[in-house]
Amino acid sequence: MGKNNKKKSNIIPAETYLRLPPLADASLADQPIIDTHTHLVSTFSTYRSKYRNGSLYTIHDFVREMYRDRNVKAIVDVWCEAPVLMAWKELADSALTAEDRQQKWGGIDYWFVMGELSDRALHDAKSYNDAVEASILEAMAHPRCVGWGEMGLDYHYDNSPRAIQQAVFIRQLNHAVRLGKPLTIHTREAEADTERILMEHVPADHKIHIHCFTDSPEFAQRLLQHFSNLYIGITGVITYSTNLNTSNIVSQMAMSNGGPRILLETDAPFMVPSNLYNSIPEIKGSRLPLCHTAMIPWVAEYTAGKAGHPWNGADIMKRANENAKRVYGIQ
Repeated sequence: MGKNNKKKSNIIPAETYLRLPPLADASLADQPIIDTHTHLVSTFSTYRSKYRNGSLYTIHDFVREMYRDRNVKAIVDVWCEAPVLMAWKELADSALTAEDRQQKWGGIDYWFVMGELSDRALHDAKSYNDAVEASILEAMAHPRCVGWGEMGLDYHYDNSPRAIQQAVFIRQLNHAVRLGKPLTIHTREAEADTERILMEHVPADHKIHIHCFTDSPEFAQRLLQHFSNLYIGITGVITYSTNLNTSNIVSQMAMSNGGPRILLETDAPFMVPSNLYNSIPEIKGSRLPLCHTAMIPWVAEYTAGKAGHPWNGADIMKRANENAKRVYGIQ
């Protein structure tokens, strides 16, 4: 039985299942989707690698067709590599006019943030240098840029020395604060240093998105109390049985006077929400090879269950969309 189960899990469902079934909850389907954190280049690259005979040949094809009739309003694309991938400008320029966004993006508003996450790319001090920083600063002036990130600390793998991670993080924070750019923060198993650095270098009223939060609820509460414009990013990881922290902080925020200070995101191509498979019983025993923006309603639905009465999926999406406007100016 174990071998059979393993074999089934390696089967990649047909491409058609990526287009997702209709939502059973009409009120949820009526809410526009705003994905505040997705990696389009990685998502499309994963799609092409998993579906070599796939029907979509460009990122624009992928967005137009995969999100057709899914009520996707806006996406925030994340660039966090060093050296900076110059494809950012081609994509951003392709969304400059309303006409371009209609023709190339299917009417979806394309926005982006840029930074450098040292744990992914920085293995020595030379990886983040003046040239990388100049590229990021150039991107900050682009009309479709809404923030600096993702950046931060990740002590889970320690791929980069912690002192270097901190130095690069501080250097970027100082620039972003100077420019008044919202911050997209990655933090994992680095609570003390992340908290210390943010409180030392970022004004208490600055706009902050703690992306894909999985650390302790106590850490989240300290940040929420100190930073009045800080919001917690919720991804499909909230649906995983191995992660209780995200559900716990959602429950705590829901009971607060102001309600949940959350943003919805996919972090695509990672972390397909596990409750999605309840809507696709035909592929039981296998797993979709990538996540994408149209899966946000399943994240919202599960989040609502953790928030409890009176919150439902549509309420969560509406609140998250309001918060996306507050943080990134997206509406």
